[in-house]
Amino acid sequence: MDDRQTAHVTRDGIRVYEPADFEGMRKAGALAAQILDEVGPLVQPGQTTGALDAFITKAVEDAGATSATIGYKGYRHASCISVNHVVCHGIPGDKKLKDGDILNIDVTVIVDGWFGDTSRMYVAGTANRKAERLIQVTHDALFKGIEQVKPGNTFGDIGAAIQQHAEGHRMSIVRDFCGHGLGRVFHAPPNVLHYGRWGTGPVLEEGMFFTIEPMVNLGRPETKVLADDWTAVTRDKSLSAQFEHSIGVTATGYEIFTLSPGGLYFPSLSE
Repeated sequence: MDDRQTAHVTRDGIRVYEPADFEGMRKAGALAAQILDEVGPLVQPGQTTGALDAFITKAVEDAGATSATIGYKGYRHASCISVNHVVCHGIPGDKKLKDGDILNIDVTVIVDGWFGDTSRMYVAGTANRKAERLIQVTHDALFKGIEQVKPGNTFGDIGAAIQQHAEGHRMSIVRDFCGHGLGRVFHAPPNVLHYGRWGTGPVLEEGMFFTIEPMVNLGRPETKVLADDWTAVTRDKSLSAQFEHSIGVTATGYEIFTLSPGGLYFPSLSE
């Protein structure tokens, strides 16, 4: 008799996975995080985002994994690389990084059918003080949200904690994009909002898998999508930062599937 928890879907459409499924998410998440560790030293002034993406593409192939983004709705790259006022979904290309540029690199891999999705901030050269502070507040906001993950809490608790931290530092939360469920699919319910009210939204259950990926702006929260139908930028041209982890709800709290194997969170600032 198989005594594992039976997988089911909640009334909110959220898949609840079995305990044995955590191992698949660990492997996919670890590879995605390892690739972000490895690309870090290449983030330098004069480097192109296209070269960074080429490195990531090869790393995914060398690991025997699959990129979740190549071919996704016509997208042609193994990463999204969002520089300065690009909020998310920046397309790698020939533009060279300049000293002080900040950038988010977002990678999603598929390992044995499981999706590992994570992103991290990097700095080309030396960031100015405002940019450094934005990166730190965004990273801390992510973990304020993660700390709310445990059975019985709500998705509103996650968003409220993130919003409270970012706005407490006079920064704004992007509301046009959100986290999402994942597992054996790239995107699934729920939408994980990075703002909200305590005690609202679906209730967290052991076995739920999803991303938390707040985007925080130095200026106003509004965004617009450029003519390429991918690149989202801040309307006021203010700097934006983002961190993303894939999370599983455990019996007593949470497991982060995409922690850096090397303990790196700001690779270019870690020396």
